[in-house]
Amino acid sequence: MSSNPSAIRRPDPDRKQRIINAALDVIVEHGVQGTTHRRVAEAAGVPLGSMTYHFNGMDDLLHLAFTQVAHASSAAFVGRLAEAGNREEAIQAIVDIIAGNIWSTPRTLLLSYELYAFAARKPELAAIMRDWMQASREALGRFFDPLTCRALDALVEGMGIHARWIMPSWTVGR
Repeated sequence: MSSNPSAIRRPDPDRKQRIINAALDVIVEHGVQGTTHRRVAEAAGVPLGSMTYHFNGMDDLLHLAFTQVAHASSAAFVGRLAEAGNREEAIQAIVDIIAGNIWSTPRTLLLSYELYAFAARKPELAAIMRDWMQASREALGRFFDPLTCRALDALVEGMGIHARWIMPSWTVGR
């Protein structure tokens, strides 16, 4: 055992999650293309070696980070629709999702754009997108037919995109 107290290894059970969260922060600031092991390690406050210890490369880290974004966004969408007891309440839930920023916060929208672009270049990530859309459509399916579910799902995402560009007061960090 080393006599140097700084050389003593301390347990850090939250390190992997902290790195994933930091990766999302770096993506928001620099985009996927500007996300590096060094930037993520610095943002997470961990040694650079932690990156290769916890992840099998940057694609593995990005996959986990984007999966987290998709699950959180999907859970918010599904959760709000779960509160609806009938079609009229479901319509109000959809309005709330679009207008109330339940899903479309500037940060989530930016991360979604990055996910879409990254998944377009990495077919193995298409499952994240399919699962996200499937969860949305299943939640909508309690109240609407399949064609309407697809249209409403696209409307929600499209309105979020439009809102980002027509509401300049939004900032990325929100």
